[in-house]
Amino acid sequence: MMGKALAAATTAWALSATTLAAGTLPPKDQRAGPPKTLNTPRTFPEIKTRADWQARVKEIREHILVNCGLWPNPRKTPLNAVISGRVERDGYSVENVRMETMPGVYLAGNLYRPVGRGPGPFPGVLNPHGHWRNGRLEDQPLGSIAARCISFARQGMVAFSYDMVGYTDTLQVSHKFAADPTNQLWNISLMGLQLWNSIRALDFVASLPDVDRTRLGCTGESGGGTQTFMLGAVDLRLTAQAPVVMVSHSMQGGCLCENAPGLRVDYSNMEFAAAAAPRPQILVAATGDWTRATLTLEGPAIAGIYRLFNARDRLHYVRFDYDHNYNQTSREAVYEWFGQWLLRHENPPSLKEAAYRKEPDTALRVWPDGKLPADALDEPRLIASLIRQAQGNLAAVWPGDAGTLKRFREMVEPIWRHSLQLERPGNNLLVETNEPAARDGFSEMHFAIGREARGDRLPVVLLKPAAARSETALVLAHPEGRAAFLRDGQPAGLAEALIKKGFPVLLFDAFLTGSLADATALRTRKPFENFFTTYNRTDLQERVQDLLTVCAFARTHLQMRRVVLCGQERAGLWTLLAAPAADAVAANAGGLDVSTDAPLMEPDLFAPGLRRMGGFEGAVALSAPNPVLVHNTGTVFRDDLARTAFAAAGAEAALRLEPSVLEDETIVAWAVALQWKQPPGGESSP
Repeated sequence: MMGKALAAATTAWALSATTLAAGTLPPKDQRAGPPKTLNTPRTFPEIKTRADWQARVKEIREHILVNCGLWPNPRKTPLNAVISGRVERDGYSVENVRMETMPGVYLAGNLYRPVGRGPGPFPGVLNPHGHWRNGRLEDQPLGSIAARCISFARQGMVAFSYDMVGYTDTLQVSHKFAADPTNQLWNISLMGLQLWNSIRALDFVASLPDVDRTRLGCTGESGGGTQTFMLGAVDLRLTAQAPVVMVSHSMQGGCLCENAPGLRVDYSNMEFAAAAAPRPQILVAATGDWTRATLTLEGPAIAGIYRLFNARDRLHYVRFDYDHNYNQTSREAVYEWFGQWLLRHENPPSLKEAAYRKEPDTALRVWPDGKLPADALDEPRLIASLIRQAQGNLAAVWPGDAGTLKRFREMVEPIWRHSLQLERPGNNLLVETNEPAARDGFSEMHFAIGREARGDRLPVVLLKPAAARSETALVLAHPEGRAAFLRDGQPAGLAEALIKKGFPVLLFDAFLTGSLADATALRTRKPFENFFTTYNRTDLQERVQDLLTVCAFARTHLQMRRVVLCGQERAGLWTLLAAPAADAVAANAGGLDVSTDAPLMEPDLFAPGLRRMGGFEGAVALSAPNPVLVHNTGTVFRDDLARTAFAAAGAEAALRLEPSVLEDETIVAWAVALQWKQPPGGESSP
């Protein structure tokens, strides 16, 4: 497939011979296969160096925060914690706690402290719980939250158990909070709310005068195990952690509180747990659940990361012959681990669990009558408050000058990248090609491009004028793919007009369009069911990524100095979202009315986080000062963010917004007239 073709093409096409590869792409695009689910087996990525992992874990932390709606972190308002109802028992005390994790959002729990060990300071241990019927009050042979908190206190640690959202006392919203998929547009989720509650619970424990802030731990089982490793991944204050029966290469969590949109498209619970390295961690597994392979699979994979830090002794993993549990045997394994790393015993004793007696449920309840404070927000008001916070974050960095434009980019670019699940291809770009063919006045060359281990295979055709006068490539996108710009194999429409002006033109078939169209595959892709968006890219996300992949191909393999994206019909909206990756963009906005969520909930236009990044306009703003032409904006396209961003960049003239549909001739004239202030190599415009 290569051979003579590559040799013949090198001179005529200025291809990068060193990076072309053959036979490395899948025979067809694999992304249209059965969607991944929470039970799809995962593999741990091959990480060769500490630097590689540190770069990846930075992305993981950003990814979690963005997709949980916590980027940037909400402002930490006063907790207004109230501690009450203290009782003393043999070696420990118990108190009831309430706090506000944000205004009008309440969290309840119980605080267990050592008695008879002096004033401290003591290690502090968070204790999130799993999906027990009685929540933090569960006390049975398979699991007891009180048993472990009492034991921690008796051993010399301050232990705080707190509710999942919708459990026990924390009842202002249910455990199905934010289930309406429109909330995904803002990255608002139950998982995000619980992660924020965990961060604030850690704030509370760290603020206690009898707690040593350098010795903070967290342990929980099942859904509480998810909360444990998620907190450890994003909050570096945790000294040690013990996620129990949840770190698995297979089942990733079956509840809404474990499945934020976008979270596991490219990552798994194994990597989230490994993000804690080199901090001490113990994984506790069971033969009777999805963690049964921990000794041979998950544990050794995570251990490889600890070895990169010369900290293999800081990871321990054990498995016990029980069903899904956090029973006494499992608890005692954690006691010994925390005894070593939090109590800092040089030769840790065998810490066994003594007999205990849990307090009556009514004594441990903060609001036994179920009546929360009058200002506790219900679901509609809480969601409205979270949306206002997101809007306020955007308004706070609204571009007004070069400095605020920089802050805008620092905040919004990660939202754009992580919410849309985007990757700027580099050395992982793979290309296959055929011999070029001479046509009447132009040459034609076909490629298949994709990314290593991503399963994508995009058909691309390059049409190059015989007397090409430009090193600017025009990438044309259309919902019908390449065929929209060809008639009987000859360039037509916009492609023909651009070639006549001396521009090389790239045509391609995006995900499930053109030759990749697959009606059966489309029917299996149900973005609002079965946590689809947690594990899969939506159609829109895939197509925006395809535009980024074609841009990278044009730059690295075709050695084009500039890449301009032109999107027609519905593809104009993909193109707007890809604008930050291009040198210029011309896009048909389709007259889209985004004053309501309904258009954005159509399957081909749906992407979690779209509202939080400022929508299509936010992506345009990120592209400033590069030239952008948006036409068919209708009468409802909000242009204030885009206009202020371009003004802040000193490039008002580079942004052109037209309410009506422009003819091809006008777009061609715009492309010919493009001016770059600092073109590569000091050259003039095309």
